[in-house]
Amino acid sequence: MTALDWVRVAVALPFGLAFGSFLTVVVHRVPAGESIVRPRSRCPACGAQIRALDNVPVVSWVLLRGRCRACGVLIPAVYPLTELATGALFVGIALRHPDPWRAVLLAPFGGVLLALAVIDARTKKLPNRIVYPTLAVSAVYLAVAALAGAPVDLLGAGIGFLGYGGGLLVVALVSPKGMGMGDVKLAALIGLVLGALGLRYVAVAAGLGILLGGVGAVVALLAGASRKQAVPFGPFLAAGALLAAFVAPQVARIYLDLLT
Repeated sequence: MTALDWVRVAVALPFGLAFGSFLTVVVHRVPAGESIVRPRSRCPACGAQIRALDNVPVVSWVLLRGRCRACGVLIPAVYPLTELATGALFVGIALRHPDPWRAVLLAPFGGVLLALAVIDARTKKLPNRIVYPTLAVSAVYLAVAALAGAPVDLLGAGIGFLGYGGGLLVVALVSPKGMGMGDVKLAALIGLVLGALGLRYVAVAAGLGILLGGVGAVVALLAGASRKQAVPFGPFLAAGALLAAFVAPQVARIYLDLLT
């Protein structure tokens, strides 16, 4: 890696770890209908507030050997793992998309996708409290970025929003038991953000999301799930979008080569 790449890593990693720490709160509190602002972070077992020194992403969990300082109960490893995953995602995006405007757009977006995937897998819901604000913030950011001359495509963002979201809306209306409105809203968000990079990103995200969803449904059936049992589609949409953010140009090129 170049010296500039190391600078990107040094900037992206701490922001990613901090954002991942915030996402652990979001994943825990939003499905429960709680505020993500108050009260401060607390032990999930005894409810004791976590001191600032004990709330440093990953480091505090390691130093405390994964236990609450107040009650000694084990703190689930999912907390530092979420922080590490988000930190790695931020670093990967910073290296894959050197343009700062794109990196700042995609890194938090990727973190939100991780949170939504976890929540949907646990609760079979994609909370509007997360999707709607992310849509609004992303749209405003893209408008500001375009005015500043950043390499973002507002037309592509609009087409992606309508195309991906509208496509799944048709599926949801035709087969309401097979597709939820939460999936439609998530697809619209993915289409908006990735469409700003180019429609090939949206196409690859949709293709991979549907492919992964189909594989996941087959695996669930083989594992003994009932045909009537709902399989959350959000994690597969999120996975397709995250993969597309990294490999869409290469996948699109391979596909076009196969056609020509």
